Amino acid sequence: MDGVKMETKIRIGSRDSRLAVAQAEIIRDLIRRNHPEIQIEIVTMKTTGDRILDKSLESVGGKGLFVKELDMALRDGRIELAVHSLKDMPMEIPKELPILAYGKREDARDVLVYRPGLGDLPEHPQVGSSSRRRMLQMQALYPNVRFQGIRGNIQTRLKKLIDEGMDATILAAAGLNRLGMQELSARYFSVEEMIPAVGQGILAVQGRSDFNQALLKGVDDAESRVCALAERAFIRELGGGCMSPVAAHAVIKESGMTLLGLYYQEEDGSWFKDQIEGKIQEAEELGKRLACYMRNKGGV
Repeated sequence: MDGVKMETKIRIGSRDSRLAVAQAEIIRDLIRRNHPEIQIEIVTMKTTGDRILDKSLESVGGKGLFVKELDMALRDGRIELAVHSLKDMPMEIPKELPILAYGKREDARDVLVYRPGLGDLPEHPQVGSSSRRRMLQMQALYPNVRFQGIRGNIQTRLKKLIDEGMDATILAAAGLNRLGMQELSARYFSVEEMIPAVGQGILAVQGRSDFNQALLKGVDDAESRVCALAERAFIRELGGGCMSPVAAHAVIKESGMTLLGLYYQEEDGSWFKDQIEGKIQEAEELGKRLACYMRNKGGV
């Protein structure tokens, strides 16, 4: 193929957590299914976001810290692809390092996970969470809840529940499913009760712009792609970064797409939810329209 680089070996970059490696393995296996002749190696690395666990992400630079080292490895040619949870990716992606494929979406819901031995939440539960998006919506469901900051991978958070005496934490169902830990889920929140983070449950495959995208034909999922475009357009239109509590979640139906949005007003801390319906082909436009409507409704 003229002008297209033919890969004989692909190195996939990943964070070194169990979940991140499991996600990289999902993409590896999908590529292998269609291209068994290609050698594939997973290269793990610890990112700045993984190393700094005693401070909030907002205070140390946001979720971009989870992709910084992998971006450098792509640019340096140490890896050909990088696999991320889409919800951890910044809103603005370097042109030379585009998202080449969107993996089929896992369960996008958030789940409540109790401390081992706890069968129900007490009257004034202490919940571990550093996500303002989750805290806002959890507070609406459980007005007596108290929050304690918690960061780290799934195993670290579960250990902190015991060590620090918290009653529960909130995790993404997708991560628990991919690790075969579904039995830990005490309560699933519907996407209406707790609108997920943008891109939650979708894997993003990033690479250099000259990568042979034909190799990812069996990886890219059309529904995940349009949902991601709608959700990220909503956040981008509102000027919200990965650490903002604003959120959006797209659902594909026979009649088209429904996009749920959570709007947060920094000036006074007020927030509300709304939704829009439209054609799948207008995914990005739907995200922008819902954002503009909610912004005007919020009086900003």
